Amino acid sequence: MRRREFLAGLGSVSLLGPCPAAAQSGRMFRLGTLTPIAPITEISPGGKILVKVLGERGFKLGQNLIFEARGASGDVAKLPALIAELKAAKVDAVVIIGYPTAMAAKAADIPTVAASGIGDPVETRLIESLAHPGGKITGISDVAATLSAKRLSLLKDMSPKLTKVAMLWNKDDLGMTMRYQASAKAAQALGLTVQALGVREPDDFEEAFSVMNGDPPDGILMVADALTILNRRRVYEFAALRKLPAIYENADLARDGGLMSYGADVPESFERAAALVARIFNGANPGDLPFELPTRYPLVINLKTAKATGLEIPPTLLALADEVIE
Repeated sequence: MRRREFLAGLGSVSLLGPCPAAAQSGRMFRLGTLTPIAPITEISPGGKILVKVLGERGFKLGQNLIFEARGASGDVAKLPALIAELKAAKVDAVVIIGYPTAMAAKAADIPTVAASGIGDPVETRLIESLAHPGGKITGISDVAATLSAKRLSLLKDMSPKLTKVAMLWNKDDLGMTMRYQASAKAAQALGLTVQALGVREPDDFEEAFSVMNGDPPDGILMVADALTILNRRRVYEFAALRKLPAIYENADLARDGGLMSYGADVPESFERAAALVARIFNGANPGDLPFELPTRYPLVINLKTAKATGLEIPPTLLALADEVIE
């Protein structure tokens, strides 16, 4: 059995029925959430999933569950203070998104479940291993090398003449820098030239666009983190203006106006994150719970964006899509 199958199997086990002992103890449980951008509230898409899955396991909002949501609004420097707020609020566990958030939670020594966007936690030394993370963190990991090769392959399916791909990523985010490096390695293996466009702040995007204007790539791959997501529309507009095919890492970016996306299914990640939280509420040590790998990777194509940009989606690629936005 391959490692991915083993870990996915563990994820299936964690989704099995409720463990009522803690849920029926009469105790009130507190769940925190923290992201580098907007808070995951109980009425946000991700928050609704957390509430639903925890409710199925006996932890019901308003009865024995309290929700504490925080978001840094794009300013990652605020993350340590926000995680300190959650610790002061005595949350029993915190669900986080993003590598900088994971590092802030690790520094605060608070039980943590990483739902999305932390990159490869072993490569960044966030954890000891996927099978035994250690410390007080567990969650959902990415498979950067495999995903990067697939994204580039899809981009080449979109544009068979693709020889040079521009890669946009946040140079200040170690998790995303290592994901860029994995993507660049995958591109080189496919015989593609990489145009590396690392950014650190919003003003850097203009410089990146200037580089692409002077030396046009054949396509764009954007690595998603708080900085690039908050500036995503500038990338959409540049790609449309230059009629460049672009691929993004999660479905929301394609639904929001990006041309196409391929990445882990976010609802599935939140379902499994909630199942891990339930196990922590029931007494498990997060560091003893193996990191899990996503099992679903939807390809989303925004046909509306393609038509507006003047790009024609090859029928063979369209046939592969799990979701087409018209």
